[in-house]
Formats: sequence, structure tokens, C-alpha cells
Amino acid sequence: MKSIDVRDAANSLSSLIDAAERGEPTTITRDGKPAAVLVPVKEAQKLYSDTDKDFLSFLLTFPGRLEMKRDGR
Repeated sequence: MKSIDVRDAANSLSSLIDAAERGEPTTITRDGKPAAVLVPVKEAQKLYSDTDKDFLSFLLTFPGRLEMKRDGR
């Protein structure tokens, strides 16, 4: 993954977006430390899907069996 300082990223944002559209993520650093990552939209959608907003939908995506019991209170 390519890394670029935030100042340089600001000056070359258009080319970084072009790279993201081609599937090439870029780490943006500040003072030599990773601060953000520019990724293709499809990758971000995988990380931040709409199911995060609905807890029941999230539970229904659980691949295993989910058993819940009440404690009687």
C-alpha cells in the first residue's frame, strides 16, 4: 500500500482518488504516523455497511446458531 504525507496528499488528491478507483488504497500520514486510508468505495462499504445501523439485521448475519434464554426476572 502506498503512503503519502498529508501535505503531499492535499496537493495530489485527484491522482489519489484515481488510484483508489483503480483499487489502489493509500495511507495518508501525519508526522510520519498513519492517520487515514483512502480506499475504493466498495471496500469502505464492506467495512461500513447499513447493517451496522440495525442491530437485529446484524445479529441475523451471524453464521452460527444463536440461542438466547431469559433469566426469569
